[in-house]
Amino acid sequence: MVAGRLYLVATPIGNLGDITLRALETLRQADFVASEDTRHTGVLLKHFEISKPQIAFHEHNERQAAPRIIQLLQEGKSVALVTCAGMPGISDPGFILVRDAIAAGIEFTVIPGPTAFAMALVL
Repeated sequence: MVAGRLYLVATPIGNLGDITLRALETLRQADFVASEDTRHTGVLLKHFEISKPQIAFHEHNERQAAPRIIQLLQEGKSVALVTCAGMPGISDPGFILVRDAIAAGIEFTVIPGPTAFAMALVL
């Protein structure tokens, strides 16, 4: 079976209108959305009329949730990882999942967009 792909998707910091077209396309095409906060991501998905099953993935459960997500990826499913705002893995969950995906030979793609780091540089 062909392995799926993990997408690290940047989400808007504050204004939903700041989401990129590529992020929206990825969220629409992914089989699952792994979310730091499913309530927050639910608002984002609903705003853009995207209906996808979500998997809770946050700092308190990432060690338990990562193996489940890796299994889905190995089954050929695609998973978009998002945080409440900005880029996964910068100051949010994501490192463990990416490390495990690399170890399992699963490809991942970064969908760029807003990051707290870039915002801090501007200020």
